[in-house]
Amino acid sequence: MGNHFSKKQIDIRIYNFHYSNIMELSNYITVLSSLAHESRLIVFRLLVSAGPAGKTPGEIAELLSIPAATLSFHLKELRIAGLVNMQKQGRSIRYSTNYDTMKSLMLFLSANCCSEPMESLVKS
Repeated sequence: MGNHFSKKQIDIRIYNFHYSNIMELSNYITVLSSLAHESRLIVFRLLVSAGPAGKTPGEIAELLSIPAATLSFHLKELRIAGLVNMQKQGRSIRYSTNYDTMKSLMLFLSANCCSEPMESLVKS
């Protein structure tokens, strides 16, 4: 009784394998850790909903009622994790979602969904 996969199943497994290995495991831990704080998660979700245009720190602070110094710290942590991009536009700064990192994280988290027994994912 060998494993018989359809071409579509094989293509999906190869696709998932490729994208789940874009970052090292330690990078995924950093990304997930940065989202494990309520304010950072809220800021990230706001930036996701803002789309590629992003938001300025002033817009974010006003919308979320977060003090500027606190917001600056959270944006720095999200940047270190690779979840947000910062673009200078003249004298202002805009933050936007790094969709490549977000996509990689989503694929990493779902890569083995319903395909392997849990024992195969745990180191011996």
